[in-house]
Amino acid sequence: MLHDREADTAPRPGPRQAPVLAAVALGGGLGATARYAASLAWPTGPDAFPWTTLTVNVIGCALIGVLMVAVTETGRATPPLLRPFLGTGVLGGFTTFSTYVVDIQRLIERAHAGTALTYLALTLAGALTGVWLASAGTRKALGVAA
Repeated sequence: MLHDREADTAPRPGPRQAPVLAAVALGGGLGATARYAASLAWPTGPDAFPWTTLTVNVIGCALIGVLMVAVTETGRATPPLLRPFLGTGVLGGFTTFSTYVVDIQRLIERAHAGTALTYLALTLAGALTGVWLASAGTRKALGVAA
């Protein structure tokens, strides 16, 4: 519990944060909708390998690599809400590492520990490789030194 003096100095959301929050919320809704559409298009059965979630997470991480190079390393001015909208919002809503953990738990509970470990390792390796390759490719395509 905050004391009266601490309550007076605690940061409070201000009106300047409203556009950022709105951009993140709108982007998150779009990203989550795209992820949900992928899960409907390519559903995963309870005993099946979760290829859709793996693919979504790898693609999302690769796109984060592209975005971060384009926004932070090119020296070009970008709209101030672009990164919160696309990075935190769209791509944060699209990738789903919480579902990844639930998938692993589900596979273990259904006696598919080997599949769960394979999925765990493939997602980690795929996400890191995706962001690394996409970042490197974007640097090369945009002529940005590493």
